[in-house]
Amino acid sequence: MTTPVPDADFLVLPPRLDSTAKLLAGSARRRGMAVEQLPSPVVPDRLRHAVGGHLYGGPTFAGTVAVDLDLALLEPTDDWLTRLPYEYTRRDITFTTLGEARWSRTPMFVKPPRDKTLTAGVYADGSRLPGNERYPADPPVLVSEIVTFLAEYRLFVLDATVHTVSRYATNGRLDPAPLDVCPYRATVLDFAANLLDACADSLPGAVVVDVGLVSNPDRGDEYWAVVEANMAWFSTSYAANPDRVLDVVLRAAGPRHRLASRDQTFIRRSGG
Repeated sequence: MTTPVPDADFLVLPPRLDSTAKLLAGSARRRGMAVEQLPSPVVPDRLRHAVGGHLYGGPTFAGTVAVDLDLALLEPTDDWLTRLPYEYTRRDITFTTLGEARWSRTPMFVKPPRDKTLTAGVYADGSRLPGNERYPADPPVLVSEIVTFLAEYRLFVLDATVHTVSRYATNGRLDPAPLDVCPYRATVLDFAANLLDACADSLPGAVVVDVGLVSNPDRGDEYWAVVEANMAWFSTSYAANPDRVLDVVLRAAGPRHRLASRDQTFIRRSGG
C-alpha cells in the first residue's frame, strides 16, 4: 500500500474487507488515492498528520478512526422517516424506544434507526422483542406497520441528486442488479427525484436512501415508498457503480475542515 503524503486524499478501510470495501479500494486506486487497510481501529502515527483522510467501515471502527483523523461522519437523523410526508412512507412509523415497543400487543416491524444493534424484522407483538438483559440502555427503535416490498432499490445521493442506484432485493430476497436492467428504472428515478426535491434539507449532502415498490393486497394496488435512510460510509453498494459510490462515500466521511456548513447538523455524535 502507498503511504499517503500529508496533503493528499487517502481512503482508510477496516481490518476485514467486505465486497463493497474491495470495490471502493479499487476505485480509489484508479483515481490515484492511497488506500490504507488498518489491522485495528488504531490510526498509525504516520497518518495522524495527513489532512485528506476518508473512510469506509462499520460504526465502531469509523468512530475511533474519525476522531484520530478529524473526520466528519455524516448520517441522517434517527427520526427522519417519521418526519417524512405520508405520501413518501405510506405507512405509520413511530420513533420510540425498545422498552416502549415491548408494550405493543399488535404485529409490527421493528428496526434500529441506524446502527444494526437489533435485528430488524417482523414481531408478532412486543413480548417477542429481545429482553432488557441484552439491551440495558433501552435503545431507540423505529416501529412501523407491516408492508410487503416487491422490489427494493438503494440510492446513493449526492447534493440531493441520485448519483448511482442498485436494486438490492425482490420479494424480500437479496437480488442485486444494476438499475439499467430493471423494469422499474423510470419510476424509481421519478419517485426519487420527487422525494429528494421535497426533503433535501432534511438529509445530509451525501447519504444512502432505500426505496421500494409496495404491494397492498387489501386494496389491490401497488405504490412506491421510502424504506429507510443510512450512512453512505457503511452501506453495501450491491450493483451500483463503484466509482460513483466512492464519490458519495468520500463526502460522507471526509475531513472535517472541508465540511459544507449545511451538513454541520448531520455529523455523527462521538460514540453514537
